[in-house]
Amino acid sequence: MVFPRLPLLWRVFAINAGLLVLGTLALVVFPRRVHVSTGVFESFDVIAGVVLVLAANFLLLRPVLSPVDRLVERMRTVDLLRPGQRLPEAGGPEVVELVKGFNQMLERLETERHESSRRALSAQEAERRRIAGGLHDEVGQVLTGVLLQLEALAAAAPEERERRIAETRESVRHAAEEVRRIAQELRPELLEHLGLVSALTELARKFSDASGVSVDRRLAPDLPPLAEDAELAVFRVTQESLTNVARHAHATRVELTLERGPGSVVLRIADDGRGLSDDAVLDGSGGFRGMRERALLVGGALAIRGAAQGGVEVRLEVPAASA
Repeated sequence: MVFPRLPLLWRVFAINAGLLVLGTLALVVFPRRVHVSTGVFESFDVIAGVVLVLAANFLLLRPVLSPVDRLVERMRTVDLLRPGQRLPEAGGPEVVELVKGFNQMLERLETERHESSRRALSAQEAERRRIAGGLHDEVGQVLTGVLLQLEALAAAAPEERERRIAETRESVRHAAEEVRRIAQELRPELLEHLGLVSALTELARKFSDASGVSVDRRLAPDLPPLAEDAELAVFRVTQESLTNVARHAHATRVELTLERGPGSVVLRIADDGRGLSDDAVLDGSGGFRGMRERALLVGGALAIRGAAQGGVEVRLEVPAASA
């Protein structure tokens, strides 16, 4: 293969240029073959003609083959979580068909990914509801029954046994509280019963109590209505963002904003922590890939960037139900 590291345009041009130069040199070096002796000025004319032919060759090849190089570059960098990365259909007929086929392939892949992600997230939420119901109805009732039995034994037990039973009772009570907390995280009951603003308020309060990080909340009360899936996406993105702050950011303050947009609702979570590298955002660490998938499934847009105060800012915009 000739010049394997060069783009296709330059490889074709180099081949054409090499053949043309070799042919011209043959005419100049072996003038007897054409029965005319070549003088110095004629040689300059030949060289000028070769340069002009090469320039014309390059200018004609560039619009035909450049789309192939763009296609290769797009194939290397395409991200299905950023839809709409289509290439203009330009170039020769074969190149146009190639680019058109690539664009159609991207369309199919985005559609299939959207559907598979929707089904996976729906199954995940259904499984969370099932686990939450099991924890509440079965495990919680068992622990409550054990707690009642221990209280009955404590009334008639000797002093030492009463102390041990009191400790056991406290452990069981703590376990019941943990089960209740896990069930609430798996199934946001406040979101179902009291709405998005109340659910985010309670989520921020619990996060602040557990982590010691101050949360500055600005939740607009007059938000446009959202579909159920959109509300759940806003809640889950907030939940994942606050979890990232607690685990990685080393922050002291978080701004949580929910406001009205043009036919949409805009969520913004910004911290004053140590920030995040671009590579971590691109490779999907910290739950960012899951956030992007949730945003896409509800027709929203997610942006992750450095915050003004030095940490990370997560911005989610989801369309209103009436938009």
